Amino acid sequence: MDERARLLTCLDVPRWADEVLAAGPFDSLEAMEKAMAEIAAGITDEELEQALARHPRIGERADAATHDARHSTREQAGVDSEDAETARQLAQGNRAYEQRFGRVFIIRAAGRDGPEVLAELRRRLGTTDEVERAETINQLTQIALLRNREALSR
Repeated sequence: MDERARLLTCLDVPRWADEVLAAGPFDSLEAMEKAMAEIAAGITDEELEQALARHPRIGERADAATHDARHSTREQAGVDSEDAETARQLAQGNRAYEQRFGRVFIIRAAGRDGPEVLAELRRRLGTTDEVERAETINQLTQIALLRNREALSR
């Protein structure tokens, strides 16, 4: 996989990937991650929509044809789909979030369990549109950085 394809697997925003590549070469992973985060901060609404389309709802099975299923399944491993009550509350929260903000709820699920994700979902339902847009980009950036580290460690 070439560098651009790797970056697009991390965050599906072609302009972002191109700008990250143009900012290199980097002398450290930290320098690369700093550039990745700074460039991600400027994601447009259209780019945000495109990036979110690659992520399944929290607690739902990833569709291999649409989502980055391998990544999503691993990242959401801590959200126990066998816990019926948490799954029900996550589904309800996902619907409320989508009605409130008009987009899928995204969170760096890696390292978090279902109750923690649910608490964050509930907290974020109370934020403003502007704050939540920034939080969404922040979460996408965290996911991108984790995916990039994983890809580079292979």
